[in-house]
Amino acid sequence: MDFENLTGLRVDRADLSDWAALAEIDAVAAAGDLARREAIRRWFEHGVVLVARDASGPVGYSVLEYTFFEQGFVTMLMVAAHARRRGVGAQLLTAIEATCATAKLFTSTNVSNHPMQNLLRRAHWRPVGLLHGLDEGDPELFFLCPSDQRRTAVDIRG
Repeated sequence: MDFENLTGLRVDRADLSDWAALAEIDAVAAAGDLARREAIRRWFEHGVVLVARDASGPVGYSVLEYTFFEQGFVTMLMVAAHARRRGVGAQLLTAIEATCATAKLFTSTNVSNHPMQNLLRRAHWRPVGLLHGLDEGDPELFFLCPSDQRRTAVDIRG
C-alpha cells in the first residue's frame, strides 16, 4: 500500500525504522509522556500504523485498529506541528478509509479538539455519539465515516 498525492505527500505502512521519528512528531510523546511512547511502540508491534511522509521525512501518522466492537477505529491521528494545515490529516484519513477491512469505521476526539472535529467534518464523517467520563470535563465525541465514501476511496485507490 502506498498512497501519494500531487503535493508529494505519501502514506504507507510504517516500519520499525519510523518509530523514533513518529515519537518525536507526536506532541504528547515528545513532551515526555512515557505511556504514549509505549502505546506507539505497541502499535508498531501490531503493525497498525500508517505514516505520512513528504520530502523531509515523516510528518504524521495514524493508527487503525479493530478493537471497537470489532469495527475499524482510528485510535490515533497525529500531524507534526510544522506540517499542519497542509492536507496531511486528510490524506491519512483517505488512506484509512481505503484500507479499513470492516463494514464500519469510527473515531473519536475530545469536544475541546476543534481542529480534529473540523477535519472530520470536512471529510464528511458524521457525529454519532458523546461519552462523558473519559477525560474529566472534556467529553469524547464519536464519529462515523459514511460507508459510500469508503467505497469511493477504495475505488479510487483500487
